[in-house]
Amino acid sequence: MRKVSDIMTKDCQTVTPADNVYEVAVLMKKHDIGFVPVVEPNGRKLLGVITDRDLVLRGYAEKHPGSASVTEVMTDEVETISPNLSVDEAASKMAEHQIRRLPVVEGGELLGVVSIGDLAVREIFVNEAGDALSRISEQDSPQAYH
Repeated sequence: MRKVSDIMTKDCQTVTPADNVYEVAVLMKKHDIGFVPVVEPNGRKLLGVITDRDLVLRGYAEKHPGSASVTEVMTDEVETISPNLSVDEAASKMAEHQIRRLPVVEGGELLGVVSIGDLAVREIFVNEAGDALSRISEQDSPQAYH
C-alpha cells in the first residue's frame, strides 16, 4: 500500500504572515503554481493556505491592495492529512471535501503537499482518485483551496 509520503511534493514554496498579497502573486507566477501554504516565520507550522482563487476573490475583488498581508486572504481552516495515510484514503478525503490539494502535516509541521495531480502523474491513479477527480471537476466547489 502506497502512502501519501511516497507521492507528496516535499519541497513546496511557502510564505509567512509577514508576506503580502503581491509577493504571493509573484511567487505563484514565478513557480507556475496556484497553491501556497502559509507557515510560521521561523518554522514549518502550517497556519493556512492561499490559492490563486483566494487572491482574486478575497484579495483583489474585495479591494485589498497588493500590500495587504497574506493573513487577510488566506484560508485558515485547512483540511490536512498525515504522511502515513494511504493514497486511497487521501483520494477519499479529497473527494469528500471537494478539494484538489491537501497539505501533509505531522505535529502541526508542514511536510509537503499532495494533489490530485500527484495521484495521476505518479501512475497510482486508483479508482478512488479517479472518482475524486471527476467529482471535484464536475462541481463548483465552495472550498477556497481547489
